[in-house]
Amino acid sequence: MVVVTRYVVPADEAAVFHERAREALDALRLQPGCRRGHVGRSMDEPERWLLQTEWDTVGAYRRGLSSYDVKVRAVPVMYHAIDEPTAYEALVEAGPTGLVDRLSDRAG
Repeated sequence: MVVVTRYVVPADEAAVFHERAREALDALRLQPGCRRGHVGRSMDEPERWLLQTEWDTVGAYRRGLSSYDVKVRAVPVMYHAIDEPTAYEALVEAGPTGLVDRLSDRAG
């Protein structure tokens, strides 16, 4: 499962946001089931940022969000979050040996 949260951050708040996003990522990476994550900024629109994490399961992600440490360390970046869906299931993955299709976790 991939989680992509996008943010709009004014230029004069970029340095503070960068540090807070780093703290949020550190809290998330320590949660069981978190595989990896990234904080990034758009090359074309520097006020656009993202926090991307990859999780073993949707349950691991949701449990991770309920962690006290995540709540304390991640909430400060949420004020800049764009209100849109953030959680995606990976249906096709590319690896060194080629493409791998994954079954959907959604019923139906």
